[in-house]
Amino acid sequence: MVYVWIIGGLLLGIIIGIITPFDVPVSYAKYTSVALLAALDSIFGGTRAAIERTFGLSIFITGFFSNSLLAAVLVFLGNVVGIDLYYVALISFGLRLFQNTAAIRRLLLTKRLHT
Repeated sequence: MVYVWIIGGLLLGIIIGIITPFDVPVSYAKYTSVALLAALDSIFGGTRAAIERTFGLSIFITGFFSNSLLAAVLVFLGNVVGIDLYYVALISFGLRLFQNTAAIRRLLLTKRLHT
């Protein structure tokens, strides 16, 4: 039953995203890209934890917001100092995203082979 809500929410979000014209100002492009990767990292990490049966909602929510906040602060401080620190956040979140994706793939293939 939970999967129906997840898929329904995903479809609703996609439909709203297609219908609603929304442009991100260029001055916020760095913040948006880092926040998006931080959110995706949290989602993939939560998915991995759910497959491993170690998922905790409070850990997921605090990780989601703290990752996004840390990434935004990193980008802001980089802009203040004049250094492109958002590359650091992009690389670290991108790396974690690929690691979580690989772990999810391994877990799903291992479960499929054992059943």
